[in-house]
Amino acid sequence: MTLRAAVQMDPMDGINIAGDSSFALMLSAQERGYSLFHYDVRGLTWEAGRLTTRAHPVLDVKREAGNHYRFGDEVTLDLRRDVDVVLMRQDPPFDLGYLTGTWLLERIRGETLVVNDPVSVRNAPEKVYVLDFADYMPPTMVTRDLGAVKDFQKRYGAVVIKPLHGNGGKAVFRIDADGSNLGALVELFGQVWPEPFMVQQFLPSVAKGDKRIVLVDGEVAGAINRKPGEGEFRSNLAVGGYAEATELTSREREICDALGPQLRERGLIFVGIDVIGGEWLTEINVTSPTGIVAIDRFNNSDTAGMIWDAIARRIG
Repeated sequence: MTLRAAVQMDPMDGINIAGDSSFALMLSAQERGYSLFHYDVRGLTWEAGRLTTRAHPVLDVKREAGNHYRFGDEVTLDLRRDVDVVLMRQDPPFDLGYLTGTWLLERIRGETLVVNDPVSVRNAPEKVYVLDFADYMPPTMVTRDLGAVKDFQKRYGAVVIKPLHGNGGKAVFRIDADGSNLGALVELFGQVWPEPFMVQQFLPSVAKGDKRIVLVDGEVAGAINRKPGEGEFRSNLAVGGYAEATELTSREREICDALGPQLRERGLIFVGIDVIGGEWLTEINVTSPTGIVAIDRFNNSDTAGMIWDAIARRIG
């Protein structure tokens, strides 16, 4: 099957070609002979039932820093008629701009496959959708109330506080059991973000790693274990963590078995979940999951190919 794919993502100049999952998907599509287009979500235009965007045909992608892509002349792309699939791959923040993109892409559902499904992405933000699986989570609170946070911290000791719609480990703070700076940090979060934030019991087992497990159409494709760098408790690769090969624990397989059917039903084809210490689910990443390059490097697998196979099956 030959597919025409439009990739909605950030500018190509700024991506890290050594680890970017969107770039890996484009390389895989090119190897299969698929037609590729690149566009920015800000270029979406709806008029009289048509959803169009200014886009560039992607003539060539390769792992050559500074010369990793070549575009054709800009075209106007009708996302309902000119392509088979849209990959919604721009990085968060999950703000009104992001939401508006999902509302517009929702209008081509049923005619052009959007991965991941824009309605499900909108209704399943990482740190909110995960609450559906609270039995697998560490003690967690979502609030803006300082008194509630103080009570939570007294019950559970050291805690982690993070923005509800953050990404890449940004603005994630640990508060020790003595609660020092808790009030100031809650005040800061209240001033910077209008929405509630997440508070979780700090898990010392994070020192053993924060596992990123990728599921493709509800099935486990692979995993890596991410460990914090020196002087850090955050294990995200974007903030200095490092990856190592890993296997799934029985508890992690149980978590994946619980999530898989829901992910398939919601049209969430490419999902990355985070599990700490082999047992505690902390996030379900659906907006622009990453990690497939590292997974394939350690496992000698082809996760990008698995994703394209799943897309082809959905298109039929």
